[in-house]
Amino acid sequence: MAGFRSLARQVRDPRCDLALRRYSLRKCLERFAPYGHRATWDHLCARHGIEPEDRAPEPARLVAALEELEEARAVWLAYEGEFAERRRREKHDGLRRPGSFDDWHRRTWGGNGVARCADPAVHPTESLAVVLRRLIAGLEKGPGATCPVCAAPGIVWRPDLSCEPWSGPVCTGCGIVVPQPILTSEALNRAKRVRSRELASVA
Repeated sequence: MAGFRSLARQVRDPRCDLALRRYSLRKCLERFAPYGHRATWDHLCARHGIEPEDRAPEPARLVAALEELEEARAVWLAYEGEFAERRRREKHDGLRRPGSFDDWHRRTWGGNGVARCADPAVHPTESLAVVLRRLIAGLEKGPGATCPVCAAPGIVWRPDLSCEPWSGPVCTGCGIVVPQPILTSEALNRAKRVRSRELASVA
């Protein structure tokens, strides 16, 4: 199975036909897709003027989309390296049992779905690298009351997510599933109350 870097080389290779280069970019998203596969593809297409179903998009657009993906991947891999080093130090100091933050991090190892979007058509408009830097800053800062990506206070609990953790807080501003360790217990409870009010209004 080809890795991310070999697929990226195919995207850039002018000797490959455009259909293969587009396919290779899609395959890159199986290795790294911060919003989830469909939402990340939708994001890259929107930002770089690629029609989602176009089998032969302009090479320059494909490469630009790849470069955005590569920049974001570098940001996340650097963060994962720091995270792994921290865990090594903690284990050396006798802290063997990981906390809830580490549980969340294990589910997103490699960067897939680290800022998963509940709706593939609703995602942040900024570049992937900007979004991941904001998310990392939020993780390092500690629990807060707003979305770490867009700072919106509107967060609602969704019990019907399409991927693990299957339920969680979703930002009504940018659409990401906000990592629970990044929110205060008060913010999480507020998100659940918003969900309860929504259900009551439908009933």
